[in-house]
Amino acid sequence: MSITATMVKELRERTGSGMMDCKRNLKEANGDIELAIENMRKAGLAKADKKAGRVAAEGMIGLKSSDDGKTVVMLEVNSETDFVIKSEDFKAFVNSITNALLDSSVENTGQLAEVVLANGESVDAARRALVAKVGENISVRRFMKYSNVNGGTACYLHHGKIATIVELTKSDVELGKDVAMHIAASNPAYVSADQVDEATIQKEKDIFTAQALKSGKKPEIVEKMISGRIKKFLAEITLQGQAFIKDDKMTVLQLTQSKDNSVVRFNRFEVGEGIEKEEVDFAKEVMEQANS
Repeated sequence: MSITATMVKELRERTGSGMMDCKRNLKEANGDIELAIENMRKAGLAKADKKAGRVAAEGMIGLKSSDDGKTVVMLEVNSETDFVIKSEDFKAFVNSITNALLDSSVENTGQLAEVVLANGESVDAARRALVAKVGENISVRRFMKYSNVNGGTACYLHHGKIATIVELTKSDVELGKDVAMHIAASNPAYVSADQVDEATIQKEKDIFTAQALKSGKKPEIVEKMISGRIKKFLAEITLQGQAFIKDDKMTVLQLTQSKDNSVVRFNRFEVGEGIEKEEVDFAKEVMEQANS
């Protein structure tokens, strides 16, 4: 398989490694970027995979909580440029859908298209009208809703770009806001260590083992090193294990326990995560048009 400059660029962005190391590892992995990253981590050439930080699409997140705090919803709507999301029309469109979702029983975005808004239009009809007005494609990408929970809910929105919703075993407005803000800032993947699947843990063990064996230390020391690294890894990716952003002397688990409460579940949206915007070489495009 031929190794393209784009593949090398992506691997460099995700690992922070040099171009030649990236190119060589891509060749050895036959172009498989995920395998190349794993091999590079084992060899100590990459500290971590930065894939989660790659955000490209424009858009806005809507967030709404019911008056009784038992229901909360967040919604992501995307556009082609940031110019459009600054318009009042776009903001009104996002808010109208978010409000409609709060009282709706829809379960997926396919059903959401037919939901009727306060002005009598369906979501899809309003979307098409907005597309015609702004001259850009508008996509209602996803939503998440917690409905009629037994405990309490919380939510946090950061500049319309990052949003979190949280379910607690008991209603606590102040605690909920603190936890929601922490999730927005620290982006944990799980609530607790027992939710992390064995395959994920084993993959990290394999990587840490390969790194530790290079040290030349005795097997029993290597085992302790691996155990410590796994413990640290689980603390970093779980909400309960992370140091609380407002007081790093305690974990989020210790914070919630001090309030006789706990987090049942959470979700975090970041505008454009997982979407790659096409990179356009305008100079090349102009030359191609000039020569056509």
